[in-house]
Formats: sequence, C-alpha cells, structure tokens
Amino acid sequence: MSKTDEYEVLIIGAGPAGMTAAMYCGRAMLRTLVLERGLAGGELLNTEVIEDYPGFEHILGWELAQKFESHAKKFGAEFVQETVTCVRKQDDGTFEAETESGTLYRAPAVILTAGGTPVKLGIPGELEYAGKGVSYCAICDGAFFKGQTIAVVGGGDAAVEEADFLTRYAEKVYLIHRRDELRASKILQKRLFENPKITVLWDTVVEKVEGDAQGLVTNLKTRDVKTQEERDLAVSGIFVFIGFRPNTGIVEGHVAHDDLGYVVTDQNMETSMKGLFAAGDLRAQLTRQVTTAAGDGTTAAIAAEKYLKALKDEGGVPMIVRTGGYAV
Repeated sequence: MSKTDEYEVLIIGAGPAGMTAAMYCGRAMLRTLVLERGLAGGELLNTEVIEDYPGFEHILGWELAQKFESHAKKFGAEFVQETVTCVRKQDDGTFEAETESGTLYRAPAVILTAGGTPVKLGIPGELEYAGKGVSYCAICDGAFFKGQTIAVVGGGDAAVEEADFLTRYAEKVYLIHRRDELRASKILQKRLFENPKITVLWDTVVEKVEGDAQGLVTNLKTRDVKTQEERDLAVSGIFVFIGFRPNTGIVEGHVAHDDLGYVVTDQNMETSMKGLFAAGDLRAQLTRQVTTAAGDGTTAAIAAEKYLKALKDEGGVPMIVRTGGYAV
C-alpha cells in the first residue's frame, strides 16, 4: 500500500447524501474525508434541471452539485477523487477503506453514500455499442443525436424525464416500455404525453441492438410481449433507464439488506455493522430524491458524531484533535 491516512469519518460517495453528510461532519469539527471515483455530484450530474429541491425552483443539476461541494468544503471537509474497492472493519473496531491506487484510509466511522450503477438490459449488442449509440446518461450524450431518431427504454421517472429532455436534440423519441402503463409520476407523464416528438411503444421489449460497419447503432430488434410480433426500429441511439443496483458490494462482511440489495438501517442511518452508516440511494426506503438523500446525510452525520463521542467517553477510539477549527 502506498500510504495510510487517518480521519474521524470517511464518506464513500459524493452525491447529495454524501456531500450533506460531509457538511454536517465538518460543522461538527470532525476530520472528514469524502472519497468519490468521479466528479462530486452523483446523480445530480445526470439530471439537467432540478425543480423539486426547496429554495431552488429551477437550478441545473451540475450547478446544485457545485453548491453542495463548496458548502461542505467551507466547513473543512476534504474531497479526494479515488475509487474505493473495499471497506473493511478491523479487529480494533475501526474501518479501513482501500482504493484502486493502493492508498488506505482509516477512520472509526464510515458513512456509505455510494449510490448505485445503472441496470443494463443484458441483450446482444448492448455492450458492443456502448458509447456508440447505447447510453445510460441523457445529459452526457443527448447532444450527439441532434435531428435524429432515438429510443428510451423504461417506464419510471428517470426514463420519462429523460425522454422528454432528449426531444431537445432528437427529431423523434420512442419510449419503449414492457408494460401497458408507466410508473412515473403523473406530472412527468403529462409532459410526456403532451410532447409531439414522443411515441410510446407499450408492451414492448428490446431484444437486440444492431449497428453498421462503422460500429454505430442503426437498428433495434423489438418484440411485443402480448402478440409476440417482432419489429425493427430504425434508431441511431438507445438510452436505457430501467433502474440501478446499489453499490454495496465494496463492504467486506455481511450487512443487513433487503431482497433488492438495498442496505437496511435504523432510524439513525446505522447499519447492522456498528459504526457503519448508510445514506441516500443505496438505503432501503420508500423514495429516492435529492431531498431524501440530503435528509439521510444529515441524520447519518449527526449519528456518526454521537457514535464517535460515545467511543471517546468509553475510552475507545480517540477523537482526532483539532486546532483553530481545522483538523491536524
């Protein structure tokens, strides 16, 4: 290992939950490190406009992400762009986070806010044409499809919202859904059905992605699940929004979770592993929004602070001394 850095709290993931937790940990004068494999923001970076975060009637996703990050840094939280490969609990009760670079970060408390990864269709051609017409991020790739015909797969909020967003670039958008009704919120459905550029293909699944000699997507093989009728759909791109899996596999050892793999916590966001807290999209809960992620992060940070104080009072893991308001 290249080196070992010690903190009081490690936060794995810099989405809304992680950055809110970082802000509150910083305010509590805890030496806090946020580890994020990419840019800070999480799903905010995959959302063009946020309209349901109190105090911001209309704000760009990346802009809100920057505000979260700068606020957390203002109170002393540190951010490092590293991919965490493993979080393990040591015999002395502290945690160790190992990264791809070989660096070890240690702390007596960890807040897991690593979100999830997009669920793939698992069909022929999907991986082959990834980045060449197959995408999981409308904001990232939408501009490449100006004036073209594309497809969006899914029926939830993300699929419906992104289908509407993609009409800013594409001439025509097919929304492909395997059922005969959408799961998205009513207001998003209303926008979808009122958009003349969108055609919904009900009871339909995509079975294969095809491309041309240049390796670019040109066609989708689809099937009606009720009639079994097969159809070729000429498109130059396909955007997949069928959900995501929580990134909980980095934790070594068993942590209680539900049937879908989402981490189960108590009311203090603490998991079944003492000292390990979870917040945001990877936690089992009713809804996953920026507001709920921020609330989770707040609770997790305050609970972590109390956990560390209890350890200190019990003569366990000592708190790291701070001087002048900053960790040393």
